[in-house]
Amino acid sequence: MTFSETVHPAALKYARETEAGTLSRREFMTRATSLGVTAAAAYGLLGLAQPAKAAAHAQAGGTLRIESTVKALKDPRTYDWPQMSNYTRGYLEYLVEYQIDGSFEPMLLSGWEVNEDATEYMLSVRPGVTWTNGDAFTAQDVAFNIERWCDKGVEGNSMASRMGSLVDAETGKAREGAISVVDDATVRLTLDKPDITLIAGFSDYPAAIVHQSFNGDPLDNPIGTGPYLPAEFEVGVRAVLVKNEDHTWWGEGAYLDRIEYLDFGTDQASIVAAVDADEVDMVYESLGDFIFILDDIGLTKSEAVTANTVVIRPNQEAVVDGNTPYADVRVRRALAMAVDNAVLLELGFSGNGRVAENHHVSPIHPEYAELPAPVYDPAGAKALLDEAGMGDFEHDLISIDDTWRKDTTDAAASMLRDAGINVKRTVLPGATFWNDWAKYPLSSTDWAQRPLGVQVLALAYKSGEAWNESAFASEEFDSLLEDALAIADADQRREVMAKLQKIMQDEGVIIQPYWRSIYRHHKESVVGAEMHPTFEIHVTKLGFAA
Repeated sequence: MTFSETVHPAALKYARETEAGTLSRREFMTRATSLGVTAAAAYGLLGLAQPAKAAAHAQAGGTLRIESTVKALKDPRTYDWPQMSNYTRGYLEYLVEYQIDGSFEPMLLSGWEVNEDATEYMLSVRPGVTWTNGDAFTAQDVAFNIERWCDKGVEGNSMASRMGSLVDAETGKAREGAISVVDDATVRLTLDKPDITLIAGFSDYPAAIVHQSFNGDPLDNPIGTGPYLPAEFEVGVRAVLVKNEDHTWWGEGAYLDRIEYLDFGTDQASIVAAVDADEVDMVYESLGDFIFILDDIGLTKSEAVTANTVVIRPNQEAVVDGNTPYADVRVRRALAMAVDNAVLLELGFSGNGRVAENHHVSPIHPEYAELPAPVYDPAGAKALLDEAGMGDFEHDLISIDDTWRKDTTDAAASMLRDAGINVKRTVLPGATFWNDWAKYPLSSTDWAQRPLGVQVLALAYKSGEAWNESAFASEEFDSLLEDALAIADADQRREVMAKLQKIMQDEGVIIQPYWRSIYRHHKESVVGAEMHPTFEIHVTKLGFAA
């Protein structure tokens, strides 16, 4: 079976809405390509030519030095930071890749087809792909990886939440008959309920494709399909990829001979000093006042308006001195009422973003529903805490020791204290903070963008999921979320999303102050380095201008 260029009926509807101005081009690209329409065909529906790829102007060869945290690696399905995937992308590739324009591009798949109610997906495997050990890449490899992702019994496997429509609720593994190998080039996925997020899930950074011999360690016998090989890896110091000259890669690009990820810590001053000393060609992320400093040094700046964010969340199951202080909704709501999100945006992120509304669904998500802004009422917050018998309780607000997350959390603590709420601040180095990031009673965490709002809610707030750091559990929320995941049309999904967002606010699940605009600087000679909305670095697109 081969992938066809049949245009899904919903894509035609989305094209009309885009032409009428009721749907943004970015939203159109996300919706249409998730249904199997190629990016070229999607642009064609709008009467536009697909933009040329900048990396096509790169020259072959060279070493690129990238400033980036070098985090310890683990089984990719348990990755919890993009930096992990940005290194292994050199050899562990993806079925689908999320693009800067909002589209989903086939990678190890050549395409896919989705039936009208999103209960069956036909995945076409890209022909001619081989593993670095010489094995052919086939549908069996695709099925193997999807089955791995479905295993809820693996600690930290967040992919299981993305594959919920394929998982047997009783066994916690892939449902019998859910994943079928039709032939060497085709996989059929049969869902137990409609799910419009599967393709987006395939593109998320924990979805790296591994060989069937994979033992859980990406650095041990690193068999992949990509054009690079790991050469050096030292946590907190450096990680190096080199061109695999013994492997014929299926794709276009892979211009560089060597890619170095260099860790200068979280202090932006150290990073700027490295740039100024010509030790770095490209930074992972430019922050705060250092954005202007890097501008002055003469680097090229790339900006992405995103749904990346930071949340301050009480853990509802956390035990403090024998009690569960954040199990009481009055305590959670009081914390949110005592904080002005606009102030946190200004003090924590220099105003480089948009004020958020404590429900983790962004205006750039297609199904976002506009709700009244959260109430800022410090006096009411203290009264509510007193009513809950928690007026004298000391909250320990924990954060990492970097710039914007620390600054945002400091500002929140100050506002809580101004409201008469007792707050202690604990600031931890990154190596310590991330060991238990999901378990702290009260802490701040940053979250990367996902293309769809329902994806975020399913990952972070559905009962019992691996990344549910707030320990929020609500049968009503879970039921509404399941309904939303089944609705392909974003306008119809928005009606359910309004209820979900309202529950998030009413339950005081999180303080979510702002959405971040994110920036990346690089030398003018570097191509393919544009800031990606989810911080991905597509290493095969990187190079130096010809």
